Amino acid sequence: MIKNIILDMGNVLMDFDPEVSLRRFLDNDADRDIIRNELFHGPEWLMGDEGILKNAERYEPVSKRVPQRLHPQLKNIVEHWNDCMQPIAGATEFCDCMKEKGYQIYVLSNADDTFFDYFPRFKEISWFDGVTVSSTIRIVKPNLDIYEYFLEHYHLTADECLFIDDRLENVVAAECVGMHGFVFKGNYDDIIQKHCL
Repeated sequence: MIKNIILDMGNVLMDFDPEVSLRRFLDNDADRDIIRNELFHGPEWLMGDEGILKNAERYEPVSKRVPQRLHPQLKNIVEHWNDCMQPIAGATEFCDCMKEKGYQIYVLSNADDTFFDYFPRFKEISWFDGVTVSSTIRIVKPNLDIYEYFLEHYHLTADECLFIDDRLENVVAAECVGMHGFVFKGNYDDIIQKHCL
């Protein structure tokens, strides 16, 4: 019996869309491609989620791979990338409904050190029964250790947990430790129907 709902943050609760800052600070596709590839797809992005680099520390190493003419725009994008992080339609209503029904609500997210700055745009941290962020504990999904840590930290039984993430590999990993899993594709009603919540 499911008692606990564990949600990923990016593209499940909040809209992670790097194109917002890329369009804001760059006026052509070629320059957007350069910074998209070097910042959002470069090693520093994962290092942020791993807690190895703080967001403010990303600019310098990434700038070495970006033409100097784009350095001001890169700096702005590093500083403002999370402006895109706004609640996804239906997410707050889903969380409120599930809590009213008696489920414990948790967040388990790969995110950098700015998580605690922007996440209150969704809900205050204290509203949740628990929040675990990869950069804080220096383990990222889909490493099984992060799920084991989460279950142990909150004293939860895996079979009583439903884990919701937009990435298949993260859901498969959660299922490997005994959780129920659901790959989110933008419709909260699908979760309710499949799991009879």
